[in-house]
Amino acid sequence: MKAVALTRYLPIDDPASLLDVELPTPTPGEQDLLVRVEAVSVNPVDTKLRAPKPQVEAQPRVLGYDAAGIVEAVGAGAAGFKPGDRVYYAGDVTRPGSNAQYQLVEACLAAHAPRTLTAAQAAALPLVAVTAWELLFQRMPFDSERGGAGKSLLVIAGAGGVGSIAIQLARRAGFTVIATASRPETVEWCRALGAQHVIDHREPLGPQLAALGHAQVDAALNLADTDRYWDALGELLAPQGHVGLIVEPKGALKIGDPYKAKCIGIHWEFMFARPRFRTPDRGEQGRILARVAALIDAGELKSIQHETLSPIDATNLREAHRRLESGRTIGKLVLAGW
Repeated sequence: MKAVALTRYLPIDDPASLLDVELPTPTPGEQDLLVRVEAVSVNPVDTKLRAPKPQVEAQPRVLGYDAAGIVEAVGAGAAGFKPGDRVYYAGDVTRPGSNAQYQLVEACLAAHAPRTLTAAQAAALPLVAVTAWELLFQRMPFDSERGGAGKSLLVIAGAGGVGSIAIQLARRAGFTVIATASRPETVEWCRALGAQHVIDHREPLGPQLAALGHAQVDAALNLADTDRYWDALGELLAPQGHVGLIVEPKGALKIGDPYKAKCIGIHWEFMFARPRFRTPDRGEQGRILARVAALIDAGELKSIQHETLSPIDATNLREAHRRLESGRTIGKLVLAGW
């Protein structure tokens, strides 16, 4: 089968950073689906795993942790799917990724793809939808239906992948959503997704929030730079508020006052924790994706695909990584077709 892989960890401008290769088609294990991949999207995890480091891989390593495709074969113990089903999933960071024509994924991590979306539109969703859902409604103590009623939520980096779906989920749950963005096109994107207010994360947040009548916020998602906004959020969060984090800090963070004084809840989210550690509840990710698909098909959520490159090959994946590393992508960048 065709695949895009690496054997060395190089800067993305190096043509050898990602290579077109031929690999054997895998055989599904008992709990696996074998999926013929139709579309993939790129995420920061891809660029972080590919980032320069001295080690060399003895065998080609395939990255990619978002996919939509068709089930080709089903393991003997895998339930809920049959050959020909359209599925979408983020998968497991400890297994070969989706940048290949065929991929194995544990069935409990996948869901039937939204009927109303193309493969490219569906591939934009899994990793960020699971991340945003787990963070808002499982790590943080908010109900997915009306848990945000009467509450305010600040979403830092609203036009990014996780931010784009978090805005929609939070609005649906009843939050007043204040997103941050710094360019006209990203401001427009956040508003189109449902953010009632958009402020500039390049400027101090406090005065902008105060001008909107929100001297404090009930909760915040820092989806961009944990260190940069740490002190500001400690001041801006209301007593007994909550902050959600997804980006590893560069240095030590002071978790005492004002966080301690206010009893602010600090919540980490890493969507690969469940599959990586094979937690007994890892099938929750398939259930989340099934719920998201139902909301998409009901018109309550929409895909966050912003741009598509075709075909899926090393040249286009290097370009996708380059754009993601620039920090200027909007929503999700998708690759479709072989």
